[in-house]
Amino acid sequence: MPTVVLVRHGRTTANVSGVLAGRSPGVGLDDAGIAGAAALAERLARVEPAALVSSPLERCMQTASAIAAGREPATHVITDDGLVECDYGDWTGKPLADLRREKLWKVVQEHPSGVVFPGGEAMRAVQQRAVDAVRRRDAELADRHGPGAVWFAVSHADVIKAVLADALGMHLDQFQRLVIDPCSVSVVSYTERRPFVLRMNDLGGDLGFLRSPARRKRRASRTDAVVGGGAGDAAE
Repeated sequence: MPTVVLVRHGRTTANVSGVLAGRSPGVGLDDAGIAGAAALAERLARVEPAALVSSPLERCMQTASAIAAGREPATHVITDDGLVECDYGDWTGKPLADLRREKLWKVVQEHPSGVVFPGGEAMRAVQQRAVDAVRRRDAELADRHGPGAVWFAVSHADVIKAVLADALGMHLDQFQRLVIDPCSVSVVSYTERRPFVLRMNDLGGDLGFLRSPARRKRRASRTDAVVGGGAGDAAE
């Protein structure tokens, strides 16, 4: 199956000010976020994606547009509501410092699978629709481009953490152990037997392994884990 590169959007003013942006309109990248998205675009410049898919929210679209800019031929950004931020309901737009005093905050930290945000979405629903969106797109691209295809999905921290928890076989209640920074890259290769998590919260590592069709094809066809760990990509 293809390989998905999960990208978190760049830093926003809401991130810096400690406000839970959620699905609030008009939350764009700040200067550091714009610079981070440009640097991320350079890291990914030599990787030709079979598709560039994004959450429809502005901060993700800005990040995806930076990745798409300057590519020949031009890469079209596709929006997918399955990748959109969690609907935090009544919590949306509130300072995190205030939310920490809410009784629900402890549940969010310790038992997220049981959380339904007041007037908003359940965390388990976020994971379900995000995983469904990724796996559905992955299968479509496999049919169109073959198992060696690579595609980009630009989304949000909690959404990416939920997808990674599923790929790692972790219960959703453990997903708060994962950290996903702005403009980070996480990479998952889905196979018939299981997903393989190749990168998590990568902020500067070499992504050259994504550029080799031969290696991607071998990895895509390998559905068994290597006992003992194997020799890694360099030896393939």
